Amino acid sequence: MDFKGKATKISLFSFSTVPMRTFHITWFAFFLCFFGWFGIAPLMAVVREDLGLTKEQIGNTIIASVAITVVARLAVGWLCDRIGPRRAYTWLLAVGAVPVMSVGLADSYETFLLFRLAIGAIGASFVITQYHTSVMFAPNVVGTANATTAGWGNLGGGVTQIAMPLLFAGVVGIVADEALGWRLAMVVPGLALLGASALYWNFTKDSPDGNYGHLRATGEIASAKTADGAFLRACADRRVWALFVIYGACFGVELTINNIAALYFHDNFGLGLSAAGLVAGLFGLMNVFARTLGGIVGDRWGLRWGLRGRVRFLGTILLLEGAALMLFSQQSALPLAIGTLILFSLCVQMSEGATYSVVPFVNRKALGAVCGIVGAGGNAGAVAAGFLFRSAGMAWPQALLVLGAAVTGVSALVFFVRFSRADEAAAALETSARLVEAGAAALPRAA
Repeated sequence: MDFKGKATKISLFSFSTVPMRTFHITWFAFFLCFFGWFGIAPLMAVVREDLGLTKEQIGNTIIASVAITVVARLAVGWLCDRIGPRRAYTWLLAVGAVPVMSVGLADSYETFLLFRLAIGAIGASFVITQYHTSVMFAPNVVGTANATTAGWGNLGGGVTQIAMPLLFAGVVGIVADEALGWRLAMVVPGLALLGASALYWNFTKDSPDGNYGHLRATGEIASAKTADGAFLRACADRRVWALFVIYGACFGVELTINNIAALYFHDNFGLGLSAAGLVAGLFGLMNVFARTLGGIVGDRWGLRWGLRGRVRFLGTILLLEGAALMLFSQQSALPLAIGTLILFSLCVQMSEGATYSVVPFVNRKALGAVCGIVGAGGNAGAVAAGFLFRSAGMAWPQALLVLGAAVTGVSALVFFVRFSRADEAAAALETSARLVEAGAAALPRAA
């Protein structure tokens, strides 16, 4: 969809325009989603003891937390095209809060597994975040906007690793019962999601030109029925599926690390619950700038070499991600493990930013479908990686080594992501048009 009011720059301290207000609200909502989605991960050492979980059962809960998101992201991408991102996000946040607050009712492996499965639907929030910024910003900055909102949202994964053990400790200090403490602690992120739902409904719009209902009534955009055909067209595009696998090799890997990092440092390096959460949090905290950096470089390569430049950068940084993960897997000294974890985190998050600097240009008439399918690839990758960590015969360092080798191989799929001369010309033309409009709007009016 080509909206006239797209922003050509990111003014971080502005809340007055629709694009910038949406920018800030969407990353904040996604940030809170991570507290609901992965809030239980840094508390798993306590949950393991409380529910008597085995290594295989923990692996199954890791898979469950990301498996349902594959389906949810496909559905939400279609919904964005059909009903708009404002309504889709509002409902997802409100409904997703229910299993987050209810997970404390789990009293067995089976019920805990079901709650983690239900909570995983919150991960579809990423698709709406990327869709919403894609329609709000012009091609010259859309990669940066997508990467920043996703990166600052993903930052919630790192903050969660640090904050939830502290929240848990505070609750235990009051109730003096660890089994009750983790259950009550999970109510807090659920309440935060309900608040974000109200915020999204009241302070955002579907597009810079207004909400989809009004725009369709006036004939400015196509009817909601076109969403079905757009989804099918996206499914028939091999570039979409190449990006599906590529995103699985970056965001899917990040989700996996978010789930295992605290337990990995607790078991392999003998760290306590809070210390392990702090170290694991460093991985997610890199999102404050790393994913944005990937989007910025993608935009810069795009301005210099066109759409093919964006793709080349994606392949390069994904290759470096695989090498960094293999290096991390071989560390046995804590300082080296932390150092290589940070290096790997930089690469994986830049890869994510680079991916979504390409996505908005694949099929403009099926943006929601493309965002949804590629986003689902991230969770599909996490599901596949999860099987490595549930195997009783494979130690986690070995599983990380195998995962790093797989990422390195996946980087070759960028050769399937090609754009025609017409695509290149259309992207260049839209960039020029939006910049001219922004320049004209900035000119002083005659008295």
